[in-house]
Amino acid sequence: MMFPLLSLMIWLPLIGAALIFVPQGSLAASARNARWIALWTSLLVLVLAAIMLSDFNPQAHGFQFTETAPWIPQFHIAYRLGIDGISLFFVALSALLTPIAILASWRESRRVREYMAAFLLLETMTIGMFCSLDFLMFYIFFEGVLIPMYLIIGIWGGERRIHAALKFFLFTLAGSLPMLLALVWMWHNAGTTDMITLMHTPIPPHIQDWLFLAFLASFGVKAAVWPLHTWLPDAYGEAPLPGTIMLAAVLSKMGAFGFLRFSLPMLPQASQYFAPLMFALGIMGVIYISFAALAQTDMKRMIAYSSVAHMGLIIVGIFTFTVIGIEGALFQMVSHGLVIAGLFLCVGILLARGHSLRLDQLGGLATRMPIYAAFLMFFVLANIGLPGTSGFVGEILVMIGAIQVNFWVALLVSTGMILSVIYMLVMVRRVLFDHARSIANAVISDLTGKEWLMLAPLAVLVLGLGFVPGGLTEAFHTAVTDLVRAHVAALQLPATLAMAKP
Repeated sequence: MMFPLLSLMIWLPLIGAALIFVPQGSLAASARNARWIALWTSLLVLVLAAIMLSDFNPQAHGFQFTETAPWIPQFHIAYRLGIDGISLFFVALSALLTPIAILASWRESRRVREYMAAFLLLETMTIGMFCSLDFLMFYIFFEGVLIPMYLIIGIWGGERRIHAALKFFLFTLAGSLPMLLALVWMWHNAGTTDMITLMHTPIPPHIQDWLFLAFLASFGVKAAVWPLHTWLPDAYGEAPLPGTIMLAAVLSKMGAFGFLRFSLPMLPQASQYFAPLMFALGIMGVIYISFAALAQTDMKRMIAYSSVAHMGLIIVGIFTFTVIGIEGALFQMVSHGLVIAGLFLCVGILLARGHSLRLDQLGGLATRMPIYAAFLMFFVLANIGLPGTSGFVGEILVMIGAIQVNFWVALLVSTGMILSVIYMLVMVRRVLFDHARSIANAVISDLTGKEWLMLAPLAVLVLGLGFVPGGLTEAFHTAVTDLVRAHVAALQLPATLAMAKP
């Protein structure tokens, strides 16, 4: 029997969350033990993710580390897990950022056991979703993310946390209901919820259009595609910083992953038909959201809008239907997860020192916190795609893929990228180099050892992927090539059948 690596990665955090609630003496002891149980559990999952990366064969076709077990056999529903080059690094990203989020939560003093358990439950749901090969399992994990994230925002968030949590919950739940209807139809049509079987089950083009719109409602909300993004700035702004890191770096990728896993392989004709619409939404997201970011007066919200703008670029890359464009979108998703986590950690460092995030109250930190300033500047430059960082590689691949399809799409997307340079450098100037506007700036301390421990690995990965991107693109390449070939073959099939008729 094959070692159940994926099952261990999915269910270990849930076991850790259960252990947190085992009676452990005083309240202080329970809180201390909860922190360490959560950290060691997440680190163990990270070790398993490293084993997964080392054992993954980038040249192999199809899914690897597969697991199958009967679940509801009378309805052809089974426990099916597996990963390919498309899902591989999203699992690894979830495993990497969870211990960082837990470390960033170390000083939380309110309901510590519940807080740490919520992050472990969130890790179970995210990894489970990326590994699922059964549509019903995927839907359960996809929706299950709402529970811990709603609690993290609603209990430990800012002043408007209830409003932000409800908005997040209602937007994502309402968007997912059409996907549930699509699931039921596809289940009825194919007689199974096996996602591999569904990828090879033909669906009439006129039905594909409706199914695509159902998926767009769900995945578009999760990916914060314009104009379905309005929940995101409130959620980012009110969530505690560790929750914001997981929202921006992992949860926002779930929607884009859904398009790659469902819309392109299962609905090829509809995906091709709606590609101009997706280009328009992606371009509007990049340009409109960039202007919205420029208008922000709060550092955290400016970074939040920057995250939304990057998702527009990713959507454009996916719907080029080219190998290089999709690989660029995948690279950008991984890179963005690392970079945006670094930026929000920099925000959290200021909050931990009791500092305001209003840009008109910041300034002069470059001289008072030089190491912090270096990290913030590095992640900002990676966010705007400086050559030598991972952000540049993803952006340039998407641009090449877009040019192959439509020059004007590439030109308009590049306009949004220029705007990102403007608003991010405006933020850097006001935070680091303008004249100090607060007395607290004069006595603020630089990075601690724990803050180094959180920021340094992210910076090393961003720099490493910028100089040596081949390891990432090689892992993507086989799965993306197979996806594009299947998409092209599915588009050519109706014409072939028509020519074959007498």
